[in-house]
Amino acid sequence: MRIHKSIRFLMVVLVLFVQLVFLSLIIKEHYQTNKIVLISILFLILIFVISLKHLDLHHEAYAYEKLSVVIWVPVGAVVCYLLNVHYGLGSVIAAGIVGTIASFFPLINKKSDYLKQIPTSIYCGAFVGMSSTEISTSVSFALIAGIIAGIFLLLSKNLFIGVGGKLGTMAFLGVIIVYLLSISLA
Repeated sequence: MRIHKSIRFLMVVLVLFVQLVFLSLIIKEHYQTNKIVLISILFLILIFVISLKHLDLHHEAYAYEKLSVVIWVPVGAVVCYLLNVHYGLGSVIAAGIVGTIASFFPLINKKSDYLKQIPTSIYCGAFVGMSSTEISTSVSFALIAGIIAGIFLLLSKNLFIGVGGKLGTMAFLGVIIVYLLSISLA
């Protein structure tokens, strides 16, 4: 039970930290003053703490997504990347095609609970595949980022319930971690 609470806490802190860092960098770049950045960060932390205390964003049960479902995240990432970069369709059209095709998977067998869960994972991967070619430089980058995003999706099944942008956030975390690793190893 304790390890589940630790995983939940680390996931929330990781999402908060990454979002705050990137939002503060955006604010600093546009306003060139540390006072506005500091006030904005404090305001965002206040909003986050209030929403955690007053909104029911998490289930009490500790559950993780099945590995057999999460394995589709890198598939969606690679397919979207290939459509985006190698076929030149652009990120939005590529993600739309991947998401639309994924939405038909449950129709293969309408009684299958497994097939009903696959479109969400594939669409999370599509967000990974939408990354700019300046960031995501190869299919292997999209594959690794898809695997990491899949791990985050696996761990966050009962987190952020009802909050929009969960799939994109998990994809963002996967991409940013692989990007930071790639530039630190270069």
